[in-house]
Amino acid sequence: MALRVRGGGMHENASKTSAVWALLCRYSSTLGLILLPAMLLVGFWLGGEAGLLTLAAAATVGFALSVWRKQMMAQPDDGGTAEELASEAWFVANLDRLLADGVTHGRTTVCFVLMFDDLTVLADRNGRLALDRVIRRTGERLGRALREGDVVAMLPGNGFAVSLAPTRRFDLESAVQMAARLLAAVNAPLVIDDLTVHPSLSGGFCLADRAPALLGASLLHAAWAAADEALRHGPAALRAFQPELVRRRADRAELRAGLEAALDEGHIRPWFQPQVSTDTGEITGFEALARWQHPERGIIPPSEFLPLAEDTGLSERLGEVILYGALSALNRWDKAGHSIARVSVNFSGVELRNPRLPDRLHWELDRFALSPDRLTVEVLETVAARSDDDVIVANLARIAELGCGIDLDDFGTGQASIVNIRRFAIRRIKVDRCFVTRCDTDPDQKRMVAAILSLCEHLGLETVAEGVETPGEHVTVAQLGCGHVQGFGIARPMAIEDTFGWIDRHERARQHATPFG
Repeated sequence: MALRVRGGGMHENASKTSAVWALLCRYSSTLGLILLPAMLLVGFWLGGEAGLLTLAAAATVGFALSVWRKQMMAQPDDGGTAEELASEAWFVANLDRLLADGVTHGRTTVCFVLMFDDLTVLADRNGRLALDRVIRRTGERLGRALREGDVVAMLPGNGFAVSLAPTRRFDLESAVQMAARLLAAVNAPLVIDDLTVHPSLSGGFCLADRAPALLGASLLHAAWAAADEALRHGPAALRAFQPELVRRRADRAELRAGLEAALDEGHIRPWFQPQVSTDTGEITGFEALARWQHPERGIIPPSEFLPLAEDTGLSERLGEVILYGALSALNRWDKAGHSIARVSVNFSGVELRNPRLPDRLHWELDRFALSPDRLTVEVLETVAARSDDDVIVANLARIAELGCGIDLDDFGTGQASIVNIRRFAIRRIKVDRCFVTRCDTDPDQKRMVAAILSLCEHLGLETVAEGVETPGEHVTVAQLGCGHVQGFGIARPMAIEDTFGWIDRHERARQHATPFG
């Protein structure tokens, strides 16, 4: 059933007919009740008791018909009730009608698509029932923010589509202002029972005259493509449709379809970026980073396919591939006579919520005959900040007991407290590159890095500076007391086959007191 919010004016002729019927039903029943005593008296005078009974029966039937007509008028038509949301099919059909009318009468419209930035996080933090209420309340907010004749629809994936009532003129600036108003309405905090929920939605829009074709489906899909682009730059981002977005969306759909095959065929595997001691220049480890070697497109960056892995439920499968490749690399370095102390592997929130993760790590380490201290589990600060997830807390405790190291990644970009750092048995802090960049020339950056390193020193934690790209940054973080460095200034991520030659070159350079290989 197609439903709408604030859908008045959608079917003008039907609305006029409905209004006439409503007036007739209303006034016929009202007049009938007012005149009923007089009509019964006249019936008795003219026909006696028989006339009185006949007229009373007729009045009863007439009143019943009036009530039936009112009930029929109250039933939703194909557009539905004013409090509910339209279906995607009805929304597209309505857009087709608006666009056809626009050609005839010189009017135009615009389509918006609003999508939640991260429903998984909302569900994890607040529960599924609260999430359902957030989605419903968000639709209600959109309805209240619109005018008569504007329409809201529910989209697959818990997003929303909005079309505006036709108008003579609607330009890009007006569309941006309207989109900003809609985003402000849906991104305000929500109170659900005793919870305060902070929803985050991004949006895209397309003007009717900029759609690839003058069809409802084309206009909706154009706005959808703009919303997809906004999601990639969120949270709470806004994008207008551009023709190249259709191609990008098609490319992502193709990547999504080929992701599982790429994992099975070995096109996705770990590349390795070295970590180096600031005291001795010695290689203290490598971080395993996922890379997709596409047979036609070349290297696809993680920012392109990691979100696809999460969307398609392949995060754990990807994690298994990277872990296997990382532990295999340790064996190969050992056989080649290289002394690499450890390899670091990133684990997603999905993997860390799997109660069997510690057992799987134990089994994999035994499989490669490696001691647990040679594997470091990297946890994003945004994950560590959520201390209410008992499964993650228990898993990290078991992983630490197993003997694996735990690094807190991207430190300074989230809200991890000192309590959580201790609770998760963090061994090393990785200072995010946003603080390291220009720390040699920007006094504010330098003070920020110094403060983080001082905190870690007092807590007895090791430190790694990420994103070191210049000799000046390398020297500065070393002088401030950072124990390890990692970044393009040391080496870019490389395939396992390339690591052997790099290790040899770096060791030769280190023997000649040159800190960079």
